[in-house]
Amino acid sequence: MLFNSIEFFIFFPLVVFLYFLTPYKRRWLLLLLASYYFYMSWKPAYAIILVASTLVDYICSRSMSRYTDEEKDKRRPWLYLSLGANLGILLLFKYYNFFNDSARELAMSLNVPYAMPAFELLLPMGISFYTFQTMSYSIDVYHGHIKAERHLGIFALFVTFFPQLVAGPIERAGNLLGQLRQNHDFEYERVVAGLRRMAWGFFKKLMIADNLSLMVNEVYNNPADFHGFSFIIATVFFAFQIYCDFSGYSDIAIGAAQVMGFNLMENFRSPYFAKSIPEFWSRWHISLSTWFRDYLYIPLGGNRVVKWRWYYNLFIVFLVSGLWHGASWTFVVWGALHGVYQVFGIVTKQQRNALVDKIGLSRYPTFYKWVQVLTVFFLVCFAWIFFRANTISDAFYIVSQSFATLGNVSQVFSLDVAHDVFMNQGFKVFTVSMLSIAVMETVHLIQRNGSVSALLTQRPVWVRWGVYYIAIIAVLLFGQFGNQEFIYFQF
Repeated sequence: MLFNSIEFFIFFPLVVFLYFLTPYKRRWLLLLLASYYFYMSWKPAYAIILVASTLVDYICSRSMSRYTDEEKDKRRPWLYLSLGANLGILLLFKYYNFFNDSARELAMSLNVPYAMPAFELLLPMGISFYTFQTMSYSIDVYHGHIKAERHLGIFALFVTFFPQLVAGPIERAGNLLGQLRQNHDFEYERVVAGLRRMAWGFFKKLMIADNLSLMVNEVYNNPADFHGFSFIIATVFFAFQIYCDFSGYSDIAIGAAQVMGFNLMENFRSPYFAKSIPEFWSRWHISLSTWFRDYLYIPLGGNRVVKWRWYYNLFIVFLVSGLWHGASWTFVVWGALHGVYQVFGIVTKQQRNALVDKIGLSRYPTFYKWVQVLTVFFLVCFAWIFFRANTISDAFYIVSQSFATLGNVSQVFSLDVAHDVFMNQGFKVFTVSMLSIAVMETVHLIQRNGSVSALLTQRPVWVRWGVYYIAIIAVLLFGQFGNQEFIYFQF
């Protein structure tokens, strides 16, 4: 079930209504049934995988809890079983054909026979999210950071909680499990705040992401039909599309949970205002970046190792992050690029600081800050080319065309090129997208000094409801209601 569907607009109010009518002790059951219905409305058969993953992790964690912290060696086989089961599911459904096809192509290039068959399996929605969530739970139980959940139903709800089941945030057991046992009463202010957060997410998705997708898809799905500068425009549009699509989903998930009394972690904090690549990753998909930090980067040694190993650790983390996003070489290259950015930034830090001092940029802190922001945005957009391109060859073609165009100033200002990008979809789509982005960035700037939601609550009723009605009417008139999936559903 998609958040941006008629089914969800019936499902969610009904669940909330029943939730507050249900006795406290039975609410977990209502939410568990609702969560499975939410997931099974997509493809019922794949709920079996969800059940299997839940049962394996529950049994393994309960088995680990029988041993004390001094008996970690006895916990280890159960941890390996849990990790093996989850990674095995990911490997089979998401990566088997990728590695199999890559091996076949290598064998063909070497004239070596290769007969391993391919599996025609549909990727279960949200598999990367819920497997990472349950793996972090098992690891935390193994290390003794949390106690194993004894109640199978509560644990199953932790795995399947419908607001964040298929695209995060990737919650930690230490944050969510305890909340599932708490009694949440109906609180008007909290419910309204949650609905406001959901509305903001729908604005991002329907007004920006889905409008921009019409132009981005036309260019990236037909690269041979467009000129160089079209790719630059489409790539910048994609940067905003993927941000509004994914952060919009997170806003809806956080808001939906808040309506019922649950607090999910923040997943985005204005990432395109970052002044460095590390800062970008502290603002973008925070639940995933902190997951990799805690469960891969630190176990590898983090930065408490010799320099070459530190660089290796950073690069490996981002390489794996790329592969997590998709079983394709385009995602691997995207992850590798961010790994290179991280290492290059560390290696050249002293030289860059010296250059800044030499040319006097440090005397103009505001100007220098925006130079940093624009530089990071350029680097992130360059990497997005590989993330969005359908194939590696398409990505390199787009890169070559884009850089060739940057060397041709006259083409940059060509109206024919601009026509290529947005006129095919209509000037209205372009205008709505640009105005909506302007509204969003204005909100982001305001939020640097305080919550916009809190500011609204301080205004008179007619001002608040005026803003609400204008936003609702704008979305109804200019939003895209084609039930387009969220981009991160494919991961």
